[in-house]
Amino acid sequence: MKLILRYRLSSFFGAVVLAGFALCTITRAADSTNSASTTQTISETRTNTAIVPKLNSGFMGRHKAFVETAKAGNIDLLFMGDSITDWWRNPGGTNSFPRGTNGAYTGKPVFDKYFGSMKVANFGIAGDTTQGVLWRLQNGEGQGYKPKGIMLMIGTNNTRRNSAPEIAEGVAADVAELRKDFPDAKILLLGIFPRSTPTNSVRTTITEINTIISKLDDGKHVFYLDIGGKFLAADGTIPKDVMSDGLHPTTKGYEIWAEAVKDPLARMLKGDAPMAN
Repeated sequence: MKLILRYRLSSFFGAVVLAGFALCTITRAADSTNSASTTQTISETRTNTAIVPKLNSGFMGRHKAFVETAKAGNIDLLFMGDSITDWWRNPGGTNSFPRGTNGAYTGKPVFDKYFGSMKVANFGIAGDTTQGVLWRLQNGEGQGYKPKGIMLMIGTNNTRRNSAPEIAEGVAADVAELRKDFPDAKILLLGIFPRSTPTNSVRTTITEINTIISKLDDGKHVFYLDIGGKFLAADGTIPKDVMSDGLHPTTKGYEIWAEAVKDPLARMLKGDAPMAN
């Protein structure tokens, strides 16, 4: 099978992002009853679903609540993402949130400690994707308020069906929408956190995504920060007391995250670049 993927490169604030369609040409050996071999070529155009705005219908209730929060305003800092962001609000020990050992998935005590005094809106939804974030921003979550800073991490759930370049383009689309909706805000774009084991292919995918989206850093409005290494042991594994399932932070994991971003976020709220020169 011969697979040729062609991606059109476009520019976003001086950064390289990938275009929305990939042309796939597949050459497939056909079955034959005689000695002569034949081939069949099938050409198809693949749409990059990571950039097509679409929200899981099961998330609509959460979205509507976030829109009301947006309309109320009084937001200085926006957290946007999937379950890893969502569970900053997880107090642990309740039926409405997942539970686990070592404070698994429990971020609220850490949030309260580091960010409780700030005007933060957490628009993370467990299970969401780049296309879900794009849809949500375009349908009310990106209007009605003017945050000074935004912390975005999204894309790990896209690894189930999208390639690394497609996911990177989805992240770029979200960043572009945030820039459109909040032109005066500074965006702290986090590299997707590592997950699973060092030899799992998803690690390679995430590394590739992060390499591409790091180019979205323009030094003015968008600032890329990869803190993934802070969650890893020396051998590249993820300790159970940091991410009990190899994906979602424990309370200790959220503490590591908070320590890494507290100063950048504080600088953003003052109107400064998140990373000191």
